[in-house]
Amino acid sequence: MKALVAAVLLASAATLPAWAANVSVTDAWARATMPGQKVSGAYMQIRSDADARLVGASSPAVPRVEVHEMKMDGDVMRMREVKAIELPKGKTVSLEPGGYHIMLMNLAKPIAAGEIIPLVLTVESGGKQQTIEVKAEARAPMGGAMPMQHNHRH
Repeated sequence: MKALVAAVLLASAATLPAWAANVSVTDAWARATMPGQKVSGAYMQIRSDADARLVGASSPAVPRVEVHEMKMDGDVMRMREVKAIELPKGKTVSLEPGGYHIMLMNLAKPIAAGEIIPLVLTVESGGKQQTIEVKAEARAPMGGAMPMQHNHRH
């Protein structure tokens, strides 16, 4: 009986809808914040094996999450919310400081370095939407060195 159940599960896994783009997210991180700071950014590399679009993001840990783009408008850096980020087939799209990124807003408490921020990305491809769960690790701002702790007592 168990073998039959396993075979059925395997068969159903093999018949996943063909439209679901295979999307991989790597190097996901969020900026650690100072007390009183209500916003942060999350960054990552996204790659899809089919033409797709990142159409939204949310987090169970953050009240408001928006997809933003920073770009130069003349000599002024402007940030605006975008409805979607194109994910061309086979191309890695970087969400990074100074470009596309995910804004974490209305933070209830500071994000400490090392904390894991759960994110849910909504990706659309072939007219269908899928969600991808991502864990972004908070890193200290300014790319500064993490304080080393020396408590080696012999």
